[in-house]
Amino acid sequence: MEKLTLDAGGVYYRQLNERIREAVAGGHTDFELINVRGQRYIADALDGDLRFHIRGVPGQDLGAFMRGPKILVTGNAQDGVGNTMDDGEIVVDGLAGDVLGYAMRGGRIMVRGDVGYRVGIHMKAYKEKVPVVVIGGKAGDFLGEYMAGGAIVLLGMFSGNASAPIAGRSLGTGMHGGVIYVRGGVPAEQLGPHLKTEAAGDEDRALLSKHVTAFAEAFGLDAKAILDAPFVRVKPFSHRPYGNLYVAA
Repeated sequence: MEKLTLDAGGVYYRQLNERIREAVAGGHTDFELINVRGQRYIADALDGDLRFHIRGVPGQDLGAFMRGPKILVTGNAQDGVGNTMDDGEIVVDGLAGDVLGYAMRGGRIMVRGDVGYRVGIHMKAYKEKVPVVVIGGKAGDFLGEYMAGGAIVLLGMFSGNASAPIAGRSLGTGMHGGVIYVRGGVPAEQLGPHLKTEAAGDEDRALLSKHVTAFAEAFGLDAKAILDAPFVRVKPFSHRPYGNLYVAA
Protein backbone atom coordinates (compact mmCIF):
# COMPACT_ATOMS: atom_id res chain seq x y z
CA MET A 1 0.00 0.00 0.00
CA GLU A 2 1.10 3.58 -0.61
CA LYS A 3 1.90 5.89 2.27
CA LEU A 4 -1.16 6.99 4.22
CA THR A 5 -1.24 10.70 5.16
CA LEU A 6 -3.31 11.70 8.17
CA ASP A 7 -3.97 15.35 9.02
CA ALA A 8 -3.89 15.72 12.82
CA GLY A 9 -4.90 19.38 12.75
CA GLY A 10 -7.70 19.89 15.28
CA VAL A 11 -8.05 16.13 15.90
CA TYR A 12 -8.29 14.93 19.52
CA TYR A 13 -5.54 12.45 20.40
CA ARG A 14 -7.93 9.56 20.97
CA GLN A 15 -9.50 9.93 17.55
CA LEU A 16 -6.09 10.24 15.89
CA ASN A 17 -4.84 7.06 17.53
CA GLU A 18 -8.06 5.23 16.64
CA ARG A 19 -7.54 6.17 12.99
CA ILE A 20 -3.96 4.92 13.10
CA ARG A 21 -4.94 1.59 14.65
CA GLU A 22 -7.78 1.10 12.18
CA ALA A 23 -5.36 1.75 9.32
CA VAL A 24 -2.79 -0.70 10.74
CA ALA A 25 -5.52 -3.31 11.07
CA GLY A 26 -6.40 -2.63 7.44
CA GLY A 27 -2.86 -3.37 6.29
CA HIS A 28 -1.23 0.06 6.14
CA THR A 29 2.40 0.11 7.25
CA ASP A 30 3.69 3.54 6.14
CA PHE A 31 2.26 6.73 7.64
CA GLU A 32 2.78 10.47 7.42
CA LEU A 33 1.15 12.53 10.16
CA ILE A 34 0.94 16.25 9.45
CA ASN A 35 -0.04 19.20 11.66
CA VAL A 36 0.68 17.25 14.84
CA ARG A 37 0.27 19.57 17.83
CA GLY A 38 0.69 17.75 21.11
CA GLN A 39 -1.39 14.64 20.44
CA ARG A 40 -0.32 12.00 22.94
CA TYR A 41 0.38 8.26 22.76
CA ILE A 42 1.14 8.08 19.03
CA ALA A 43 2.27 4.55 17.99
CA ASP A 44 2.01 3.27 21.56
CA ALA A 45 2.21 -0.53 21.89
CA LEU A 46 2.25 -1.05 18.13
CA ASP A 47 4.11 -4.09 16.88
CA GLY A 48 5.89 -4.90 13.64
CA ASP A 49 7.42 -3.26 10.60
CA LEU A 50 5.59 0.07 10.64
CA ARG A 51 6.94 3.50 9.68
CA PHE A 52 5.78 6.91 10.82
CA HIS A 53 6.91 10.35 9.68
CA ILE A 54 5.52 12.88 12.13
CA ARG A 55 5.53 16.54 11.13
CA GLY A 56 4.99 18.77 14.14
CA VAL A 57 5.31 18.22 17.90
CA PRO A 58 3.98 14.91 19.21
CA GLY A 59 2.74 14.90 22.80
CA GLN A 60 3.67 12.76 25.76
CA ASP A 61 4.61 9.09 25.56
CA LEU A 62 5.36 8.89 21.86
CA GLY A 63 6.18 5.26 21.01
CA ALA A 64 5.56 3.96 24.53
CA PHE A 65 5.64 0.15 24.81
CA MET A 66 6.14 -0.20 21.07
CA ARG A 67 7.84 -3.24 19.58
CA GLY A 68 9.38 -2.63 16.18
CA PRO A 69 8.04 0.50 14.42
CA LYS A 70 10.33 3.25 13.16
CA ILE A 71 9.37 6.85 13.87
CA LEU A 72 10.87 10.04 12.43
CA VAL A 73 9.82 13.32 14.02
CA THR A 74 10.46 16.46 11.99
CA GLY A 75 10.17 18.86 14.90
CA ASN A 76 10.46 18.66 18.67
CA ALA A 77 8.93 16.06 20.99
CA GLN A 78 7.40 16.36 24.44
CA ASP A 79 8.06 14.22 27.53
CA GLY A 80 8.18 10.44 27.79
CA VAL A 81 9.43 9.51 24.31
CA GLY A 82 9.98 5.74 24.16
CA ASN A 83 8.55 5.04 27.61
CA THR A 84 9.20 1.32 28.30
CA MET A 85 9.89 0.83 24.59
CA ASP A 86 10.74 -2.77 23.71
CA ASP A 87 12.09 -2.49 20.17
CA GLY A 88 12.18 -0.20 17.13
CA GLU A 89 13.66 3.22 16.50
CA ILE A 90 12.64 6.83 17.22
CA VAL A 91 14.49 9.72 15.56
CA VAL A 92 13.75 13.30 16.67
CA ASP A 93 15.10 16.05 14.43
CA GLY A 94 14.84 18.68 17.14
CA LEU A 95 14.62 18.76 20.94
CA ALA A 96 13.00 16.28 23.32
CA GLY A 97 11.62 16.67 26.83
CA ASP A 98 11.97 14.88 30.16
CA VAL A 99 12.10 11.15 30.98
CA LEU A 100 12.91 10.09 27.43
CA GLY A 101 13.62 6.35 27.32
CA TYR A 102 12.19 5.67 30.78
CA ALA A 103 12.62 1.94 31.56
CA MET A 104 13.48 1.38 27.89
CA ARG A 105 14.13 -2.30 27.20
CA GLY A 106 15.31 -2.36 23.58
CA GLY A 107 15.64 -0.42 20.34
CA ARG A 108 17.23 2.96 19.76
CA ILE A 109 16.28 6.61 20.26
CA MET A 110 18.27 9.41 18.59
CA VAL A 111 17.71 13.11 19.29
CA ARG A 112 19.57 15.76 17.32
CA GLY A 113 19.35 18.50 19.95
CA ASP A 114 18.99 18.86 23.71
CA VAL A 115 16.94 16.67 26.03
CA GLY A 116 15.37 17.34 29.42
CA TYR A 117 15.64 15.83 32.89
CA ARG A 118 15.88 12.19 33.95
CA VAL A 119 16.54 10.82 30.48
CA GLY A 120 17.32 7.09 30.34
CA ILE A 121 16.35 6.38 33.93
CA HIS A 122 15.74 2.73 34.76
CA MET A 123 16.95 1.62 31.32
CA LYS A 124 17.60 -2.10 31.26
CA ALA A 125 18.94 -4.82 28.95
CA TYR A 126 18.01 -8.48 28.60
CA LYS A 127 19.92 -11.05 26.53
CA GLU A 128 20.13 -9.68 22.96
CA LYS A 129 18.06 -6.60 23.75
CA VAL A 130 20.34 -3.64 24.49
CA PRO A 131 18.61 -0.24 24.35
CA VAL A 132 20.58 2.77 23.11
CA VAL A 133 19.93 6.51 23.39
CA VAL A 134 22.05 8.96 21.36
CA ILE A 135 21.77 12.64 22.28
CA GLY A 136 23.30 15.20 19.94
CA GLY A 137 22.94 18.13 22.33
CA LYS A 138 23.07 18.40 26.10
CA ALA A 139 21.06 16.77 28.88
CA GLY A 140 19.36 17.95 32.05
CA ASP A 141 19.79 16.64 35.60
CA PHE A 142 19.82 12.95 36.54
CA LEU A 143 20.76 11.54 33.13
CA GLY A 144 20.85 7.73 33.44
CA GLU A 145 19.51 7.71 37.02
CA TYR A 146 19.11 4.15 38.36
CA MET A 147 20.23 2.83 34.98
CA ALA A 148 20.40 -0.98 34.89
CA GLY A 149 21.50 -1.68 31.31
CA GLY A 150 21.94 -0.37 27.79
CA ALA A 151 23.95 2.62 26.62
CA ILE A 152 23.54 6.38 26.51
CA VAL A 153 25.75 8.44 24.17
CA LEU A 154 25.91 12.15 24.99
CA LEU A 155 27.58 14.28 22.31
CA GLY A 156 26.89 17.83 23.49
CA MET A 157 27.51 19.19 19.98
CA PHE A 158 24.14 20.40 18.73
CA SER A 159 22.86 22.36 21.67
CA GLY A 160 20.91 25.57 21.90
CA ASN A 161 22.52 26.38 25.25
CA ALA A 162 26.20 27.05 24.76
CA SER A 163 26.81 28.17 28.36
CA ALA A 164 25.34 25.07 30.04
CA PRO A 165 27.46 22.06 31.07
CA ILE A 166 27.13 19.04 28.84
CA ALA A 167 24.94 17.38 31.47
CA GLY A 168 23.09 18.60 34.52
CA ARG A 169 23.56 17.55 38.11
CA SER A 170 23.84 13.97 39.38
CA LEU A 171 24.60 12.18 36.12
CA GLY A 172 24.30 8.43 36.66
CA THR A 173 23.03 8.65 40.23
CA GLY A 174 22.26 5.14 41.48
CA MET A 175 23.18 3.45 38.19
CA HIS A 176 23.94 -0.25 38.66
CA GLY A 177 24.31 -1.41 35.06
CA GLY A 178 24.82 -0.17 31.53
CA VAL A 179 27.18 2.56 30.40
CA ILE A 180 27.09 6.28 29.63
CA TYR A 181 29.50 7.71 27.03
CA VAL A 182 30.24 11.43 26.95
CA ARG A 183 32.06 13.12 24.09
CA GLY A 184 34.98 15.18 25.38
CA GLY A 185 34.33 14.56 29.06
CA VAL A 186 32.08 15.57 31.90
CA PRO A 187 32.97 17.73 34.94
CA ALA A 188 33.39 15.65 38.09
CA GLU A 189 30.89 17.82 39.96
CA GLN A 190 28.15 16.77 37.53
CA LEU A 191 28.57 13.06 38.34
CA GLY A 192 26.43 11.17 40.81
CA PRO A 193 27.94 9.86 44.06
CA HIS A 194 30.92 7.49 43.82
CA LEU A 195 31.11 7.61 40.02
CA LYS A 196 34.12 8.42 37.90
CA THR A 197 35.02 8.47 34.23
CA GLU A 198 37.65 6.64 32.23
CA ALA A 199 38.77 6.81 28.62
CA ALA A 200 36.69 4.77 26.19
CA GLY A 201 38.55 1.65 25.04
CA ASP A 202 38.58 -0.23 21.74
CA GLU A 203 35.38 -2.15 22.49
CA ASP A 204 33.69 1.08 23.48
CA ARG A 205 34.83 2.79 20.28
CA ALA A 206 33.31 -0.02 18.20
CA LEU A 207 29.92 0.50 19.86
CA LEU A 208 30.25 4.28 19.53
CA SER A 209 31.14 4.00 15.84
CA LYS A 210 28.05 1.91 15.14
CA HIS A 211 25.56 4.23 16.80
CA VAL A 212 27.22 7.55 15.98
CA THR A 213 27.33 6.53 12.32
CA ALA A 214 23.59 5.82 12.44
CA PHE A 215 23.04 9.18 14.16
CA ALA A 216 25.06 11.01 11.51
CA GLU A 217 23.20 9.29 8.67
CA ALA A 218 19.84 10.18 10.23
CA PHE A 219 20.66 13.89 10.37
CA GLY A 220 23.01 14.33 7.41
CA LEU A 221 26.12 14.86 9.56
CA ASP A 222 29.77 13.81 9.34
CA ALA A 223 30.28 10.75 11.54
CA LYS A 224 34.07 11.00 11.35
CA ALA A 225 34.01 14.57 12.66
CA ILE A 226 31.87 13.48 15.60
CA LEU A 227 34.03 10.46 16.40
CA ASP A 228 37.29 12.38 15.96
CA ALA A 229 37.33 13.37 19.63
CA PRO A 230 37.97 11.60 22.93
CA PHE A 231 35.05 9.92 24.66
CA VAL A 232 34.84 8.96 28.31
CA ARG A 233 32.71 6.25 29.83
CA VAL A 234 30.79 6.30 33.07
CA LYS A 235 30.13 2.89 34.55
CA PRO A 236 28.65 1.87 37.91
CA PHE A 237 31.13 1.06 40.63
CA SER A 238 28.78 -1.61 42.00
CA HIS A 239 25.62 -3.48 41.08
CA ARG A 240 24.37 -2.46 44.54
CA PRO A 241 25.26 1.24 44.77
CA TYR A 242 23.34 1.74 48.00
CA GLY A 243 24.16 -1.61 49.60
CA ASN A 244 26.37 -0.04 52.24
CA LEU A 245 23.48 2.08 53.50
CA TYR A 246 21.72 -0.94 55.01
CA VAL A 247 22.65 -2.81 58.15
CA ALA A 248 22.11 -6.55 58.37
CA ALA A 249 19.57 -7.60 60.98
